[in-house]
Amino acid sequence: MLLSKLRTKRTYTKSNLSAKNMIHKIPVVGKPFVKVVQRVKRSIKQLIIPKMFFEDIGFRYLGPVDGHNIEELERMLRISKQLDGPVLIHVLTKKGKGYKIAEESPDRFHATAPFDMETGELKNQKKPDYSEVMGNKLVELAKKNEKIVAITASMKDGTGLSKFAKEFPERFFDIGIAEQHAVGLAAGMAKAGTIPVVPIYSSFYQRAYDQVIHDIATQNLPVVMCADRAGIVGADGETHQGQFDMAFFRLVPNLTIMAPKDFKELENMLEFAVNLEKPVVIRYPRGGEPAEKFEKDEPIQEGKAEIVKEGKDLSMIAIGKTVEKAMKIAREIEKEQENITIEVINARFLKPIDKETLKKSIQKTKSAITLEDGTRINGLATAVQEIILEEKWQDIQLKSYAYPDQYIQHGSVEELEAIYGLDCDTIQKESKKLLKAKKIQNQIEKEEENGGKKNGQTTTIKGLQKTRR
Repeated sequence: MLLSKLRTKRTYTKSNLSAKNMIHKIPVVGKPFVKVVQRVKRSIKQLIIPKMFFEDIGFRYLGPVDGHNIEELERMLRISKQLDGPVLIHVLTKKGKGYKIAEESPDRFHATAPFDMETGELKNQKKPDYSEVMGNKLVELAKKNEKIVAITASMKDGTGLSKFAKEFPERFFDIGIAEQHAVGLAAGMAKAGTIPVVPIYSSFYQRAYDQVIHDIATQNLPVVMCADRAGIVGADGETHQGQFDMAFFRLVPNLTIMAPKDFKELENMLEFAVNLEKPVVIRYPRGGEPAEKFEKDEPIQEGKAEIVKEGKDLSMIAIGKTVEKAMKIAREIEKEQENITIEVINARFLKPIDKETLKKSIQKTKSAITLEDGTRINGLATAVQEIILEEKWQDIQLKSYAYPDQYIQHGSVEELEAIYGLDCDTIQKESKKLLKAKKIQNQIEKEEENGGKKNGQTTTIKGLQKTRR
């Protein structure tokens, strides 16, 4: 500390630079002499401070600096600009600095709703969300199964593990902001006979992708990976949007990937996952339970979808939170159009996907729509397209609703859904167009079956294209 203060003094820095510049100008011997002095200086420092890690790997180390002292921090940054080579500035800060309540509960104030400044208590009672439901169910399961352990990457409160940490402190592991280590540790613990549950925000699971592939999936270990904040997160912004998890997890062999339509299904999926003895990913969104109260709640079976509502004219295949949207759209269309019925399928599993249920529905309706809150590439849309290609169907109308292949901007969930055409109104209008096109196609096909001549014209259909000749 004393040496750090000495070497960051203005007088020391200026005199050091001036001396070095003067000696550099001496012909022939100047530069070699500076190098010899630097080596001697480094050797003396090593004798006094033997564990200079950053200096040993070529960094100039400055600090520690009080990160709340702006003037001192600016001074250190100015000094670093004058030094040659890479510089590491060690800055110390305290989370919640200046507000005692936040300093004492940094996790709770990492992100919070409106609260009372005097007491720190929330102004409005927090409603249950997916994270809390997962945490409560995990506690319930852990009471029955001693093998269950929980791991967090410094997000105990954010991922709903606070209650678990209190109930089972010896089975709870907070490894700090190191998602790679969290997943690697989970693999080791699973190998030793435990059942690790690892809730991490969807966008942060990207950091641990290597460990998911090589440490968990390759060995087919029973780790339950919960991708919290999956899909669009709204106010947290571009870096936290969780639209990629289905796409990158689907590439990995041995993984089972699920997404619940509501709180009850999340509880059922978690119980199913801890008993599956395979690596599982459960993805669920930020926020509270959908307004839709589903009448059906069939038991979870591996790779089995759930037909939430039967119909004959259009198959709406949805996963996770978009199942509610599919139900809402289906009801609105059926109100407006007589004799139209829409089948709504809760895919439940992205992998393994329920091919038989989906094939049966698509064959029946000849028209399908997929809905998901992930990227269009390698998600539910891709999985359904693969089924259609495998079957070599030529007469299927398919429309997919997912986020485009780009980074999603900042905005509320409602705003972003409207921007990218994933709101109920847009999907409802497009669904009506699909039904209208299907009706026209059916009429043309019927005419063809009956000899198909009208006003001297013959109508033919090839795939989805109609030609008049």
